[in-house]
Amino acid sequence: MPDHAPTPGFVSLVSAGPGDPELLTLKAARLLAQADVVLFDDLASGPVLDHAGPDAELIAVGKRAGRPSAKQEAVNELIIQHARAGKRVVRLKSGDAGIFGRLEEELVALTQANIPFEIVPGVTSASAAAAAIGMPLTRRLTARRVQFVTGADVTGQLPGDINWAALADPAVTTVVFMGQRSFPKMAQGLVEHGLPGTTPAVFAEAVGHPTQRLVRTTVDGLARMLRDGPVSQPGLIIYGPLALPTG
Repeated sequence: MPDHAPTPGFVSLVSAGPGDPELLTLKAARLLAQADVVLFDDLASGPVLDHAGPDAELIAVGKRAGRPSAKQEAVNELIIQHARAGKRVVRLKSGDAGIFGRLEEELVALTQANIPFEIVPGVTSASAAAAAIGMPLTRRLTARRVQFVTGADVTGQLPGDINWAALADPAVTTVVFMGQRSFPKMAQGLVEHGLPGTTPAVFAEAVGHPTQRLVRTTVDGLARMLRDGPVSQPGLIIYGPLALPTG
């Protein structure tokens, strides 16, 4: 991974972190300042874009469930188009781009187009949420494994091929991305497969943003909360033995 300024016609796939600009890596901030074009996700906008240079072209290409969104094929084509025009392109993706960020589709498109690129990792929203809550994601003996799963398939529904035995393991910290809508149904399956409904759970909404909200509850309690009042802001669910209230 080069540390010098990328040459024209180069694409940097940059992870923006959860939204707090202070959680950007130094490399991410430098690449934003050097970019000719920044194609950014909705969740990678706001103050993070203040690091872009004054002459950079900023293009919104975000995807949000239930809202008009750019098609992935169109995003791929935009990236390639600007790189072929000799631009230094930053594709700015929220959290860590490698975790449920559609990174692979863009890598394949760039590879097929023979466009040089680099991947810049970042702070995943799971790590940021755990830090905000004041909990670790792992612990010897109690939670020796952490698993990241998605709560939605391409249609926005609960995936049909869930490994229930893994997700219902009470000695694991489980982080559910994109699960606000489907968690009530997921919770029912977890309980049916042996996970106690009293298992501690946390809902972390808008992590890293000024509107951040953290709710400590249980798997059953969170399922009721999301069933009765679905949230509109991005949220992350963590459940397992370490999500206990403090004190």
